[in-house]
Order: sequence, then C-alpha cells, then structure tokens
Amino acid sequence: MSDLAQERALEPARAATGTTAIETERLSVFYGAKEALKQVSIAIPAREVVAFIGPSGCGKSTLLRSLNRMNDRVPDARVQGRVLFDGQDIYGPDVDAVEIRRRIGMVFQRANPFPKSIFDNVAFGPRINGYTGKLADVVERALRQAAAWDELKDRLRQSAVGLSGGQQQRVCIARALAVEPEVLLMDEPASALDPISTQQIEELIYALKQTLTVVIVTHNMQQAARVSDRTAFLYMGELVEYGATQELFTRPTEPRTEAYITGRFG
Repeated sequence: MSDLAQERALEPARAATGTTAIETERLSVFYGAKEALKQVSIAIPAREVVAFIGPSGCGKSTLLRSLNRMNDRVPDARVQGRVLFDGQDIYGPDVDAVEIRRRIGMVFQRANPFPKSIFDNVAFGPRINGYTGKLADVVERALRQAAAWDELKDRLRQSAVGLSGGQQQRVCIARALAVEPEVLLMDEPASALDPISTQQIEELIYALKQTLTVVIVTHNMQQAARVSDRTAFLYMGELVEYGATQELFTRPTEPRTEAYITGRFG
C-alpha cells in the first residue's frame, strides 16, 4: 500500500464520527522470520462494525489479534509499528496487557465455554477483576446484551457445555461483555454455526454497535456486506483497500479487491 493509500485508510474514522476507537500505524507482525502483516495503517471508528476480509493466510486474523495483544501468546511473534487505543500505544513498555484485553474483548471462532455453569461463565471476568457488586445483575445485563437472557434465564445453573453451538457462542459473547469492554473483536464468530444461529449472531453484532465498537474477521463476504459499516480487504499481509462497505463491494478502487469479491481468486 502506498503512503497515500495508507493515509486514506486512516480517513474514514476521522470523517465518520470524529472519534477513532483504534488506530494502527505501519503495523507489521512477524512469526519468526515470516512477515505475516506488512506495515498496515488503519483507523477504526468508534461504535461502528468493521469487517476484515481476504483469502486464508492473508493476515486478517493476525491483524485482529494484534489489536488487543493476543499475539503476545504466540511463540516467536514480534510486532513493529504502533496500535493506538485511547491515545496510547498498547505495545508501550508501561501498558498492562491484561487491562488492554479487558477493554478490548475477544470472541473466538469456536465457542469455548468453560466447564462451569452459564452463570459462572458470564461472571468469570468480573470475579477475577475483583467486582464487589451484585453479580446476578452483571450476568443478566451481559446475557441481555448477548440476546440470550430470555432463552437461558431459567438455566443459569446448568453447564454451558451442554448448550447448542449458537447458545454457547452467545454465552461466550456475554462473558466478554460482562467486563464492559469498549471494543469487541470477533474472529469468524459464526463460521461453525447453522444458518439460524448465524442470523442470530449477525443481528447481535448489528445491535452491539449501539454501545461499543465491533471488529470482525469473516471469510463470508455476504456476511461482511450484511453486518459491517466498513470493510478492509487484506491480501498477502497487506491492506489493499479499506472503506465504506457498500462502496467497497460495488465500486472497489483496487483491481485486486475487485478480483477477490467477484470470485476470480481466493
């Protein structure tokens, strides 16, 4: 991506709301000697849904995991450049990675509920963070935010592992929401779900942007078109194009973007 294109990738967030939730500056990520992400600069607006699309191995999950330092957990991972959140580089020497992950939550591709009750799954984060209020209220709020309260309110003491895949994923979303993050990262949150559960997750994503910023990775371009305000197309570790979703899908400016969304490669 040229310097001009990099600068333009930062413009949507500044123009849309005047508030940027997260911004990367020439962010590169290495796994050993392999450069998986190449000098990506992108601004993500507050209270919008941004989708990362691209073929397998293009760097979209690496970029997502960089936004809350989950790549710290990958052996031999190394980061160059900056990720700015609330005016601070999250990779700075004095930054608490645990606090960053509280404020920038994450939901993974496959639901991973703990082998505990639904209540204890959702209450887990507040408990380990020393919350002293009424946990029942926190659990109800989070499950309501995750559109799961009506289904699960009479089953809170049952194991979350026994739920359907879609219900497990919404419990995991509620678990992330219980600590009141400002940003929620979602890595292929519906890829393992049936169509009805996928629709429920998509409706939930759309509703969540009323209160927080959502960034999703998806292989499903139709899903990106349905739920996101802005879409970023990545290819071979580079940010090729980023802009309003409708514009990117109907009038892409980069030939590689057009080739991907029309199915000529990927």
